[in-house]
Amino acid sequence: MNELFESLSPSGEEWALASQIDPERLPRHIAIIMDGNGRWAQKRLMPRVAGHRAGVKAVRDVTETCARLGIEALTLYAFSLENWKRPRAEVDTLWKLLSQYLGQEFKTLMDHNVRLHAFGRLDALPSSVRETLDKTIQQTEKNQGLHLNLAINYGGRAELVDAVNELLSKARETGSIDQLTVTEQDISNSLYTGGFPDPDLLIRTSGEMRISNFLLWQIAYAELHVTDTLWPDFRCKDLLGAVLDYQKRDRRFGGLSPNGSVKSVNDLEVVAPVR
Repeated sequence: MNELFESLSPSGEEWALASQIDPERLPRHIAIIMDGNGRWAQKRLMPRVAGHRAGVKAVRDVTETCARLGIEALTLYAFSLENWKRPRAEVDTLWKLLSQYLGQEFKTLMDHNVRLHAFGRLDALPSSVRETLDKTIQQTEKNQGLHLNLAINYGGRAELVDAVNELLSKARETGSIDQLTVTEQDISNSLYTGGFPDPDLLIRTSGEMRISNFLLWQIAYAELHVTDTLWPDFRCKDLLGAVLDYQKRDRRFGGLSPNGSVKSVNDLEVVAPVR
């Protein structure tokens, strides 16, 4: 956390919050449903796309904060399968913003040793966006710090369907489909997030009390933190507040209190290597 304190003012609210965080009890994986861009813009009598543009600043701030905190993985819900239902102009703007983000924030990713990943049904992305995304992923693949996962054209149910189909396909290839028996670990390994620890903390902005088809399997034991703050206004202090809230929870995973002996559900299982 030294890097975080070096970036903060000792007289600021962020410093006071960071001083309360126990570095030994940080969530390994934080997932965020970035909600409220449209409402942020509407409150200011601006077009919805202005809210999406403003939301890029929040992505930068949260990514930098997680990297400085020493968080292992950050997953951001960037574009859902259902988002295709929005007006064509808004969807096109979202793709442009993604490409711009990858270009403008590349230096930030490298400076903070961030490794970029993306998952979802990526084949449906516009070809130019996919090319830029693949290039950035390749350029950051040797970084050893925070894993930044972008969930793009993603849906939790679709992910489970794809995982099951992958298991069936492998069984057919090996001729073992008649003897196929599936375990929880088999499914976990076949998900888009296979190899990453499950999220310890799920944050949703804008106050909506919904999961919105996000990481349905992986968040079985995640701690939920819902804030009324709209995504474009979400900053370092908000993330630190969410981590503090997480550290106040008694995580029992369906059993008796572990009295601090279990820090994460991921400590209870063997995690497959990152793909």
